[in-house]
Amino acid sequence: MARPRTFEEEQAVEAAMRAFWESGYEATSTQDLCAATGLGRSSVYNAFESKRELFLKALRRYMERKDAELAELLDSELPIREKVRTLLWYAVDSPEGEPPGCMVVNTLVELGPRDPELAEPARRHQEERVARLRDAFAAARAEGELGPDRDPCALAHFLMATVGGMRVAARGGGDRAALEAIATTALRAF
Repeated sequence: MARPRTFEEEQAVEAAMRAFWESGYEATSTQDLCAATGLGRSSVYNAFESKRELFLKALRRYMERKDAELAELLDSELPIREKVRTLLWYAVDSPEGEPPGCMVVNTLVELGPRDPELAEPARRHQEERVARLRDAFAAARAEGELGPDRDPCALAHFLMATVGGMRVAARGGGDRAALEAIATTALRAF
């Protein structure tokens, strides 16, 4: 008979997500995961099979959270320029207590060239976000919020690249003034 789990799996995945987000996949050791989750090594492996599996669960949790935030924003009644401003300023003023950067961008930079299989969910996530933004820009163009000459797909890629670059800059220690200057400059494209 299997022993019942004595921990909350969702809390462990949340704690692991923050550890991976902070340090990346390769730099987060099993001991780091044990410290973050409060679980012993055997409990981590019994519950999640491997560091790789735990990382994928943590990455999915992160992506689901960010997808919900984006959907809420894009479904709002705000004008498209305000939606863009909100996305840009979210990168300027990340919520207090969040690790710097973006776990998806960090994953693509760290693992994309060396472990495409592990980076694939992050790559798909980025493509889905571009598609959602493209659709929002197309709707805004149809409603006259954007000029007919504005390419929704190009705007979506531009915004994703800008926000991703801002996340990398923040992770590298970029200060708020620099991030704000990037956001202000990018907002002029809309």
